[in-house]
Amino acid sequence: MPVRVGNSEVYRPGERLPAKDRWMEKLAYLMDGAVRIGPWSVGLDPLIGLVPGIGDLIGALISMLIVFRAVQAGVPRIAIARMLANIAIDTFVGSIPVFGDAFDFAYKSNLKNLQIYEESLYARGGTARHWAFFAGLFLAAGLATAGFLYGLVALVRAIWR
Repeated sequence: MPVRVGNSEVYRPGERLPAKDRWMEKLAYLMDGAVRIGPWSVGLDPLIGLVPGIGDLIGALISMLIVFRAVQAGVPRIAIARMLANIAIDTFVGSIPVFGDAFDFAYKSNLKNLQIYEESLYARGGTARHWAFFAGLFLAAGLATAGFLYGLVALVRAIWR
């Protein structure tokens, strides 16, 4: 039986989780795939992201509703962290002018988060792939940082010659 915390229910590990959340499915579909344009589908997230300055932030706040529902349902912490990482990637890369807007149309963080939520409900995925995602993410960030520093050092050396 879930524990009540305020208006929310928190499930203990190993406890049977609730059925699919139709509200979350509708929100993810609305944000990432509601409008069909030929073979592609886009949602409100990339369109909201076109608003300069605050568009990506508004999209991230709406996306957080899915994460809040997952926390209430007792989804494992590593899966919640992966969901937050998806939103962070969507928000930060999406905030880059021009490239970020194109990225927003292709990267469907809400549908990814819905899939993580549903896999956690039915224990199909396990947590190893979430840990692998973070290992890859940290490796990519480390390589990008090393590449940036290498380029910076090369630039300084070229200037000093």
